[in-house]
Amino acid sequence: MSSVPSTLWQPRSDCGPECLPEPDENGSVSGVRQAVRFVALLGAVIFGVALLPVLPLMKPRGRRAAGRAWARSILAALEIRLVTKGRLPTEKALLVANHISWLDIVAVLAVAPAQMLAKHDVRDWPVIGRLAASAGTIFVDRTRPRALPGVVADVAAALRSGGVVAVFPEGTTWCGAMTGTFRPAMFQAALDAGAQVVPVAINYGERPTTVAFLGEDSLWVSLRRVLAVRRLIMSVTATPALHPEAVATRRQLARVAEAAVRTEGPVYQGAMGLAA
Repeated sequence: MSSVPSTLWQPRSDCGPECLPEPDENGSVSGVRQAVRFVALLGAVIFGVALLPVLPLMKPRGRRAAGRAWARSILAALEIRLVTKGRLPTEKALLVANHISWLDIVAVLAVAPAQMLAKHDVRDWPVIGRLAASAGTIFVDRTRPRALPGVVADVAAALRSGGVVAVFPEGTTWCGAMTGTFRPAMFQAALDAGAQVVPVAINYGERPTTVAFLGEDSLWVSLRRVLAVRRLIMSVTATPALHPEAVATRRQLARVAEAAVRTEGPVYQGAMGLAA
């Protein structure tokens, strides 16, 4: 495997509270509706807790199916409609997507049988962290650059075994109005494993900044904004796969994948509706 530079890999977003739209009562559901959504979400969380003891006993296909069912229950609880377009990979592929919200992870798990690459902080999130670890999530500590080559090797090993691994190469969340740069490190795993790279565009229509995980947001603060959104449609669009043998370096792969994601707009017409 080619070496990965040992510079500090800790990207920071310029997005903050100033990216949020002005409060709009017409764009929010009632307090009662928010409470109903929250109760439904608690039910989905309890479903996740019930899965924890049985996940290690399942075969990989069963774990992926359980993860997909749990992710869809989260979206259903929040009354989020998910639409998809394009061919999502089912084996030996690095799935790379833009990153706006923690909902991105839920959406990917709802539509693709993927292992996730997540920041190590996620491991400490209530329920979600344990579910992620049980589902085979690969964690990366961005404050420890010397550990990065090992993470790249873990991703490459998962790809060689025929798996699909989903990563967010921007390295952190952005508000949707502004975006980050696709960092090349994880693309090395696709080159090492000879795996295809599938760029995926995640969009939230007119409401990306409302659902974005911004700056110093806590999960609770972000969740409260999501609970209040009146009508939220997410689109997950898979663009044509990129093949490593046609690209010389990970940086070139990153640039091409980023361009593919940036040129793909929100998808509502002609998309296959997925009742989350």
